[in-house]
Amino acid sequence: MTMRFTRLAPLVATSLLLSACATTGEIARPAGTEAAAPALQAPTGLVSAADPRAADAGAQMLRQGGSSTDAAIATMLALTVVEPQSSGIGGGGFFVRGTADGQVSTIDGRETAPAAAGPDWFLADDGTAKSYGDVVMTGLSIGVPGNIRLAEQAHRQYGRLAWASLFAPAIKLAEDGFAVSPRFNEFLVKYQPRAAASAEGRALFYTDAGDAKPVGTIIRNPDLAATLKRIAAGGPDWFYTNEAGAEIAARIRRATPRDAGMTAQDLASYEAKPRDAVCGEYRAYRICGMGPPSSGATTVIAILKQLEPFDLNGLGVNSPVSWHVFAESQRLAYADRERYLADPDFITVPVQWLLQPDYLAGRARLISTSATMQKVEAGVAPALAIAPPDGTEPPENGTSHFVALDREGTAVSYTSTIEGPFGSGLMMGGFYLNNELTDFSLAPVVDGQMVANRVESGKRPRSSMAPTVVYAPDGQLIYILGAAGGGTIPVQVAKTLIGLIDFRLPLADALALPQLYSPGDTVVIEQGSMLESMTAALTALGHSQVMARELPLKTNAAERTATGWVGAADPRSEGASVPQ
Repeated sequence: MTMRFTRLAPLVATSLLLSACATTGEIARPAGTEAAAPALQAPTGLVSAADPRAADAGAQMLRQGGSSTDAAIATMLALTVVEPQSSGIGGGGFFVRGTADGQVSTIDGRETAPAAAGPDWFLADDGTAKSYGDVVMTGLSIGVPGNIRLAEQAHRQYGRLAWASLFAPAIKLAEDGFAVSPRFNEFLVKYQPRAAASAEGRALFYTDAGDAKPVGTIIRNPDLAATLKRIAAGGPDWFYTNEAGAEIAARIRRATPRDAGMTAQDLASYEAKPRDAVCGEYRAYRICGMGPPSSGATTVIAILKQLEPFDLNGLGVNSPVSWHVFAESQRLAYADRERYLADPDFITVPVQWLLQPDYLAGRARLISTSATMQKVEAGVAPALAIAPPDGTEPPENGTSHFVALDREGTAVSYTSTIEGPFGSGLMMGGFYLNNELTDFSLAPVVDGQMVANRVESGKRPRSSMAPTVVYAPDGQLIYILGAAGGGTIPVQVAKTLIGLIDFRLPLADALALPQLYSPGDTVVIEQGSMLESMTAALTALGHSQVMARELPLKTNAAERTATGWVGAADPRSEGASVPQ
């Protein structure tokens, strides 16, 4: 099976319209969607992740009697080994847990800026903002990693197995080795300057001639195995305090082109934080996710709620109007996201106002089925004066999402990230350190006003990650999902839920739907998909900039069906579901 990051395979077409399927009771894949990978039936429990080896690591915990939390942590640790370009212990994440009876809790393991950081963190000597390229492969981009503290807190509250046992599959993968996959090889080739920026990375993943090791090569990472063994034995404090924490800080500081940088105290004082879940309703489904500093839940819910007045099922998935109103709703939701979302410990984020049904109904009335909004602006929140963003949205391909479900019906939706491909490029202890601070606005002031998502001491940058759990109108947990792909993440999640709820597709086909991404005035459609045939129709509706591009799409999910739970992964990825 060939998996792709940079190129999509020709998409399978069918002559059946979804509206006809709804009438006859049959369900067929819409015209031009990616051929869906088969969903996995799992009556007791499952793990769906971006790499089958990591999914199996989590499933091993379920077989040992572990909880969905145990499985999610083991998956995150294994991804550090087999998907080092995207996530791991050198980064952070968001954890959403939903019980069968509707209780939802979340933990914020987002990276933080060092104490020495301030609004001038990314400014040059002349006061202008440095470019993304100038800072990404330096210590300026690296935040205090949060995944291990997140795992500690989640395990303390919801774990069943011993802490050290969660590390066993990842340690085995690091010691015994794992085969280079097609997707990983593509990353090694495409992002060699970052992957090989450190001597450790060059030695692990490249030949003596400087070429990326080919598909099938066995990679052994003894340094990472040693790191994981020390965290397993010594607990999270080994990573964050004493000599290990001091060495991490020192390495980052040496790579930071300014007088002040990361300190040992920055690591020692890091805390993962419980946050209130953010929930909203769409067509009687209760959708819950991560609140600020994530923009995921507010953006997903806004996109969906603004579409509630439109009969998407009646329009059909093959109608350009369906995709037009989806694009328009994104434009409105992202305008609010850009203005208001940031770390709530530093900025007043009007979450409840953003999700008020009356407010979103008013935003929905701005959407027309026959024309495009000429100008889209954020709503005006009462008593808040926040500048618009600086317009920078860095590329991001360094994220992974995974879901876990245990035999009690408790779900975990966990998104883990190091931000860009191979993070900052700085590797130590066998893992890459993140470049998460480039998720801050590079310019602290716009139009004379402070930007909400500016750098501040100890602050967490805004994120697009959207780990999500969904409850059906009858109150039962029905969907667990999330995605990777930077700013496209909320749209991937919203698109999948529209596929499931409005178009009534099976899970695998909902994941395979093509993607349209419209956070501003440009509509980006997935290259090679059936959406390319709609370019003229979308242009006729008033979208002046419609372009086909490759998009970094990677969603993992699970669904409760009449016959039990099924898990599936985005067919554009190497993801897989593994049963208990």
